Amino acid sequence: MDSVDVVVIGGGPAGLLAAGKAAADGASVILLEKMEKPARKLRITGKGRCNITNTKPYDEFINDIFPEPRFLRDAFNSFFSDDIIRLLNQQGVATVEERGMRVFPTSGRAWDVAEALVKWARANGVKIYNHAHVTDITSTQGVVTGVKYTDKDSNSKGVECKSIILATGGKSYAATGSTGDGYKLASSLGHTITPLLPALVGVETRPAISLKDNLLLRNVNLSLFIEGKKVDEEFGELEVTSYGFNGPIMLRLSRRIVFALSKGSRVDLELDLKPALSHEKLDARILREVDENPRIAVANLANRLLPRDLASVMIDEIGLAAQKNLGRLTTGERKSIRLWLKEQRFEVLAQRSWPEAIVTAGGVSLKEVNPKTMESKLVRGLFFAGELLDLDGSTGGYNLQIAYSTGWLAGKSAAPPIQ
Repeated sequence: MDSVDVVVIGGGPAGLLAAGKAAADGASVILLEKMEKPARKLRITGKGRCNITNTKPYDEFINDIFPEPRFLRDAFNSFFSDDIIRLLNQQGVATVEERGMRVFPTSGRAWDVAEALVKWARANGVKIYNHAHVTDITSTQGVVTGVKYTDKDSNSKGVECKSIILATGGKSYAATGSTGDGYKLASSLGHTITPLLPALVGVETRPAISLKDNLLLRNVNLSLFIEGKKVDEEFGELEVTSYGFNGPIMLRLSRRIVFALSKGSRVDLELDLKPALSHEKLDARILREVDENPRIAVANLANRLLPRDLASVMIDEIGLAAQKNLGRLTTGERKSIRLWLKEQRFEVLAQRSWPEAIVTAGGVSLKEVNPKTMESKLVRGLFFAGELLDLDGSTGGYNLQIAYSTGWLAGKSAAPPIQ
């Protein structure tokens, strides 16, 4: 049986940072990863581009983290966005900052980020065991003693250790290995798991805009109503799908939606396809088109206002005759066009399922974890990092930074003091 200082369970960004930091600080470290390679989810994140982090200052950064952002104060003081950028640059991964202070690899390849973190961890002395599925954490009198796991051939094995870092991820993207194993392990040791909900996820609506293919709309505004009261809105890119909505601004609103739906609240969305134009200015534009081109078809006007596929949907839903001359548009028909462009309402029926969620909301209760070390308050020698904790962020690099920072602090804390 192996015997080391630290065992890290989970080879995502949190686990790799934890293992690499503990090893760099002098600990002997084994990382157990149940998939065939570490960082499976990281390799596909951001549609394969990997939004590494966000360079907003701390006071702004925490506004996009839930439910207790100040829990991360010590973790962020220990390792923040400039630190992960520097680490990756030193490993040969150049980075670029884009709109919204989001940081990406210059190569546009999430794979490069994953490989750099694996290489860094191994260079620090971390032994990585793939196809290692952890079945149990052993403890004696409230102190961890080791880990039991099965290998690729289903052989039972074990590791004795002084510290264990649980960094198994959440329940989202189960195909990459995030199947919720860590919640079971934490619960078996007495930890409370707050309700788990998919976050950063698309929603199903009634009605859904009927399109043959998904359509990405830019510079639109989406407003959120809960029980009839407007509570939030987002401007930017929205993906229209066969079931409802997805894309950046939808994801940013999705956390509030998911929690509202879980409480049985009515949720509605209002789509403004022309947020730069007031109702008056939009009506004036339509009138100008009518005056200048009274003989062209309504379909031509629709195509000037919207992408072609969406224009035909508008004509069908309003009930206009596509070949009708603009000069024959009634005041009521102009109003219908304006309202369709500015005030479409959709009832949210449900969020999409776990396989489509980017992150998990809920997890190991923060009340049972020491924010200064990431160590369990219930079991000595047990540490937590990453999505397993009851922490999640908006889209834009926040969730990965939570993983890096909590992983780094857990690794730093778990490593035995140098004698």
